[in-house]
Order: sequence, then structure tokens, then C-alpha cells
Amino acid sequence: MSQGTLYATQQIRSIAPKVIIKQFGLDVKISDKDGDYEKYFPLGKIPAFIGPKGLKLHEVIAICLYLINLGDPKSNLLGKNATEYAQVIKWCSFANMEILPTIARVFRTILGVFPYNKKVVDEGNAFLDKAIPVFEARLKEFTYLVGERVTLADILAASYFVRGFDNIFGADWRKKYPNTTRWFKTLISSKYLSEYFPDYKFREKPVEYVPPKKEKKQQQPAKKEAAPKKEKPAPAAEDDEPPAAPKPKHPLEALGKPKAALDEWKRVYSNEETREVAIPWFWENQYNPEEWSLWKVDYKYNDELTLTFMSNNLVGGFFNRLSASTKYMFGCMVVYGENNNNGITGAFLVRGQDYKPAFDVAPDWESYEFTKLDASDEKSKKFINNMFAWDEPVIVNGEKREIADGKVFK
Repeated sequence: MSQGTLYATQQIRSIAPKVIIKQFGLDVKISDKDGDYEKYFPLGKIPAFIGPKGLKLHEVIAICLYLINLGDPKSNLLGKNATEYAQVIKWCSFANMEILPTIARVFRTILGVFPYNKKVVDEGNAFLDKAIPVFEARLKEFTYLVGERVTLADILAASYFVRGFDNIFGADWRKKYPNTTRWFKTLISSKYLSEYFPDYKFREKPVEYVPPKKEKKQQQPAKKEAAPKKEKPAPAAEDDEPPAAPKPKHPLEALGKPKAALDEWKRVYSNEETREVAIPWFWENQYNPEEWSLWKVDYKYNDELTLTFMSNNLVGGFFNRLSASTKYMFGCMVVYGENNNNGITGAFLVRGQDYKPAFDVAPDWESYEFTKLDASDEKSKKFINNMFAWDEPVIVNGEKREIADGKVFK
């Protein structure tokens, strides 16, 4: 007899319940949101659980506790005694209510998911400067948060700390908090979390906020009959400032001009019917595998996305920060799914055979995953066409997801 259904998505809070189900081999179905979910959980909370006899649970800690008790009520994941059990709950609650929301608020504000507010970022970082030492002091004395064995507290907290290491915990931070870093590395390499974070790479510097470019003010017309201004005498030669150094060239400029100008493709795309004219023109006239490469671009943190319009704003901010590479690439990114269950994907044409010189002009480029596409593969070609046209659902993990919004980089 089935032990229930776990409603889980790619959101970070879904990891711990999935780990427990696998650890104990529970007969629990893992499902994305469906019609029953909306009926049972009108608040849209993830994860959520439906058990026997009408049991309905939301809130990740409650779900994890129930699943562990299904597997083994005496499991060390809940501690060895009442004192350790209380500590497990303490660290789980602290990570769930304080650490993850603060980390998310900081990096989402920096990346433009939320409107930028320096006070929000400063206050969030100030709180983390007080909270992280609590972990550091504990982990200086113990291997794990509750003694010398892994508990639910470690699994839950480490999965949340990923967002910090992904975005705001750079090399200097890791030197400052060696015990927390050691603990985190141990957990993501453990049997519990290794499958979710294989070959994890740490960032050197935290993400930085890049303000949008300000529009140039229109030049005011000169006033009629304005009295001529007296010219100031030129400064002496020895006071002359040295000429400004030339701006560094974009690394892709070294490749020279391609045979097919990118501007012509952008003009065709903007002015012609996409499926009927623009896409055939692209394959016949623009794409040359010797000069260009094609890339699938996926946002790494779909589990943290909420409203679709905010996800689309995130794409817009990313495109603004890519402006230095406008001459060297073209692409489209879409938001698929619905509020509180959506993702970001897209396709780009890039000058040359490497994506990094084109994308690393944006400080948040490492928040995206890049996969090279082979135009001779029919599946890849269909994906590219759809990213350019936005008129068919996106296939994600074998499931059709409707496109909610998107933006074009041109």
C-alpha cells in the first residue's frame, strides 16, 4: 500500500524530503503539482505531502519528521535522545526561517529579481555576519550540527547553504569560516546530497550589483541670442593631462568580422514572420558552424523562482548586463510554467566556439548553465527554432511546459 504522495519541484526545500524517501526506500510517490495539489493546498506551498486517511502536510520540517518516522522512528537522523532531538529541530528551524530567506533576499536583490535596494542587501549581509558565526562556533567543536553523526539538521541546512555558496560566499568568506566550509563540503559529498550537487564548483567572488545604464539626457536647444561666452585660455603644456587610455577591446573582436553580419539577421528577425521567413533565413544565411556556435542556456536556480513576471525581470536584468557583447551574439530566453513553479531556458548564437568570452561580461553569468548544441541534431535544432519562435511548449524532463513570457537579446 502506498505511503503517500510528496509534491515537490526543483525548489531547494524539496531536496530534504526526497533524500529521506530514498534513504529509507519509502513507497512514496514524488509528483509535480497537479489538479489534486491545487485542491488540497490552495496556498501553493512546496513541498507538500498527502498521506493515508486524509493526512495533509505542508512545511518542510513537518514533512521530513513524518517521513523519517515512517522509515525508522529510532533513526539517528532525529538524534539519539530528547536533547539531541530538540537540537535537530532548533537547527532546522534556524536554517529554514532565518538563513535561507536572508541569503535569497540578498542575492535576488543583487541579481535584479527584486528591485535593487542597497539597504535590503546591507541589512541581509549584516544579519548573516551575526548568524554564520553561530554555525562556525558550533562546527569548530563538532563534526556536524548535532554531535558526530549526520542528522536531518545537517541535510536541511547544507542544502540551503548551497544558495549562499552559489552566489555570495566567495573565497574570502570561505577563509573566514573554515569550519562551516568544511562541514558544507562534507555534506555535499555525502550519500545524502552528492547526487544533487555533483562536481560542485565554488565561486571566487560574490555576485555584484550592476546598475542599469542610464539613458542619455536629450541635449537642450541653445537659447536664442545668448551672449557669447569668453573662452578660457588654454592651460600650459606642462599642465595638460595625458590622453585617456583606449578602452580595452572585447576579446571576440580578435576573431574579425564574420562573413554574414549579425545585424542583418537581427533585422530579419525583427521585421519578418518568425517561423515562415526568419528561421529559414537564419539557417540558410546566418549560421556558419565555423564562425558561430549555438548554446542552450538554463538558469541554475529555478527552484528559487516565484512569480513569472519576476522571473522575466531577472532575464531582463541579465540581458542588460550582457550589453557589452551585443555585437557578438543573439539569443532568446523564455520563462516556462506558472507562478511558484517556473523555470528559465533559452538558446543563443555566439561568435566563435566558446561561450565564456561572450557571457562573462555579466557578473551573474555563473548563475546559468551552458550546453553546446549541435545543429545537425534534429532535437537540438527544434529546440533552437522554438526558442526563437516561442510558439510551442518547452519540453522539461519529458514534460510539456507552456511558455509564459520571455525576452530577446539583440
